[in-house]
This record gives sequence, structure tokens and C-alpha cells, in this order.
Amino acid sequence: MSHPPLLQRARFARHLIVTLAIAPLLFATTAQWPNWRGPTLNGSVAAGQPPARWDATHIAWRTPLPGKGCSTPIVWGDRIYVTAPIDGKDGLVAFALDGKRLWQTALGSHEQAGRHRNGSGSNPSPVTDGRSIFVSYKSGQLAAVGLDGQVRWQTNLVERFGPVKLFWDFGSSPVLAGKNVVVARLHGGESWLAAFDQATGELRWKTDRTYSTPTELDNGYTTPLVIRHEGREALLTWGAEHVTAHDAVDGRLLWSCGDFNPKRTAFWPAVAMPVVIGDIAAICFGRADKGAPQFHGVKLGGSGDVTKTHRTWSRDDVGAFVPTPAEYQGQLYVLSDRGQIDCVEPATGKSRWTATLPRASSNYYASPLIVGGVLYAAREDGVVFVAKVAGGFELLAENKLPDRVIASLVPVGDRLIIRGEKELFCIAPPAAGSRSDE
Repeated sequence: MSHPPLLQRARFARHLIVTLAIAPLLFATTAQWPNWRGPTLNGSVAAGQPPARWDATHIAWRTPLPGKGCSTPIVWGDRIYVTAPIDGKDGLVAFALDGKRLWQTALGSHEQAGRHRNGSGSNPSPVTDGRSIFVSYKSGQLAAVGLDGQVRWQTNLVERFGPVKLFWDFGSSPVLAGKNVVVARLHGGESWLAAFDQATGELRWKTDRTYSTPTELDNGYTTPLVIRHEGREALLTWGAEHVTAHDAVDGRLLWSCGDFNPKRTAFWPAVAMPVVIGDIAAICFGRADKGAPQFHGVKLGGSGDVTKTHRTWSRDDVGAFVPTPAEYQGQLYVLSDRGQIDCVEPATGKSRWTATLPRASSNYYASPLIVGGVLYAAREDGVVFVAKVAGGFELLAENKLPDRVIASLVPVGDRLIIRGEKELFCIAPPAAGSRSDE
């Protein structure tokens, strides 16, 4: 979204002031990235200038990870946090910005390995409020971990509410709303949203979100978005052929929009998250990876069923199945699974321009990142394309990492943090130095 909700901005500012007091020099060159899509939940930042083209001299450091995970790292203060299995158990690892491993915490539950070749038991990304890191896993484990690595509380949602009935691997990340951490389970059977007290882990509310759909369309891998509805925080959730808004305080359904699949096509689960720009939610649907994309614009607000009144536009020639679009300076940037990039006007759904990245047999699973008008697109085979997109498309570079990349890239000033399948990398200008923990 172009501007985060006022309450979210106020909370973020308070934590930012605290962190600046702790590390004033660090923040001359870095910025917070508290969740997998960044501080404004849109996959972009205006400041920073990471390298567009790199070779070995630009790898400031690389360090091995304890196990396979697909979650995107987060950054808070002078630390990077990333989930990964540790000795066969769900875990969280903290690194300094120079790549030094500070601590790792195993959470006790046994890792549930991924079923998909690009999946893992650590698909959901962490989220932080600057005081705790909140993590969830395919095993059902949900936990709050202190910045010192100490577990503050943990609970297992599979043990409490039954097994996850997804065709593939659990991928929805936890989000913070008010004093709660909220998780979504969208699967075959009873689907729901649930909120847990951030300080204690106590269940605050749990609300049903079950819809009857064609085969696999009740399976959802998306993460809720925190938005504003009539001056209050609400949770925008996409899945099971419906986009819904729930009151963040009590989980009450505020409005819903359906009828995204009038032909009742099967095997179209929701993977890409919505992107909110102003009062429009842009929704990717369909299977863009199989040549059947869908892209919709839904106006936020209203009450009850807004299906007939709030659909603003729809397209069947542009979209993404896995990558979530990015927003930059009021425009949507949609990266398809096969490398097509569209700059889309959110009010009308019309493309300003379309470009295609060099083709290969590999797909795009990571969501695009935009830093200062430059887009970074990581392909699963470890190739990262860099293109100027503000004002038009210009391909700048094609870079190859020695690892597969499924997680989305994270900016830290003039650096990029990239989580590979086996290693964590930092790409930086050569003057930043070089270190390797191989």
C-alpha cells in the first residue's frame, strides 16, 4: 500500500525511535524490514541503492543455514532473523548484519518437511514488533521469541485445532494487529482466522472462514494484510474465492467479495497476496504459471456482501500465481511466474507497459522487490534480474548466485540480504568488504 495505516505507522515510529537510540550509526545506512513484505507491506522502499550487477567481489558475506527453509528473512535494528530447521526441529536463527551468527533457538517441535520440491517446514516468515519475533511452522508451532533468543511462549495449533489439510506446504505468515498476533488457516475443511495475545499467547478470538469451493480452491497460502476500516484495524484475507475483511479486535466479518471463479474451475489455490493501493485491493488469481492468469481490483470498504458493488476491474491476460506484486509510487508491478512484468495502474487495471525477462525452464517463486525505482526479481535457479522500472522498463543486469532462491529479497540500505536454499548471502558494494563463512 502507498501509506501504512496510521496506527501501524505510529507503532512503527515508536519502535524505530527506540532502535535509533540503541544504534544511531547503523541507521545511517539501514532500515527496518519487520515482515516479509516490508514496513509498508508493499515490497518496496524509496531509499537505498544496492548493486545492480554483481560478481564475487559484491558478496560481502555468505554463511550456511542449519537447514532448508523458504521463509523470507526479516531485519530489525542490527540483526537479521530467519526461520530454519535446527537438528530436525523448528528453529529461529539470528545473525548480525556482518553475517556473524549470534544465536539459534530450537523450538522443540519436530520439523514437518516440505512436500513440494520448493517447499519446507519453515515457509512462513517471521514478524517482529521490535520486542519479540513471532514465528509459525508447518508443524503447527506458533511462538514468540525474545530478541535474546529466549522463548517467551509457544503453542501448537495442530494439536489444538487439528491437522492442516493442504495439498502442499503451509505458507501463511503471522501478522501483528493491535496487541495480538494473527494467523490464518485456509484449507480443506474448517478454515479460520485466530488471534493470540502477543505477550502471553492466550487465544483472544477465533473466527470461521469456511467456504464451499471446487477442488483445491479452499487451499490458501496467503498472509492477511492489516488495513483500516472506518478508523479501525481490519484484516484483509484472500482465499477460497473470497476476499474478506475482519475486525482485528474481535474477528467479526465486516465485508466479503466473491464470484472470482464463475466457471467453477478447479485447482486454483490462492498463493499470491493482495496488494493495497489507496482504496483498491489488487488480487491475483488463476494459474499464471499455466497460462491462465486472473487479476482483479476490489474497492475496500462497505459492509456485508459487496460482490456486486465493489469489483472495479478484472483481467484474464495478466497475473501471477506465486509471486506477490509490488507497489512503488502508486503503481503496481506484477511479476508472473514465467517472467513477464507489467506496470499496472491500480485505479483502472490497465497496463502502462509490459516487458519480459529472459526465459528459462525455471519459474519465479520469490516476490519482486523494488528499491528506489529498481526492481529485483529472483528466479528459483538463483538468477537475479535487475531492471529499472520507474518511468519505463530497462533491463540492467542478470546475476547468478551459487544457490537456489525461493525466498524474497530484503533490502538493508545499499545491501541485499538473500536467503538461498543452503546459505544466507549479503550483496553489497565492493567497498563493504568481503567475508566468507563457508
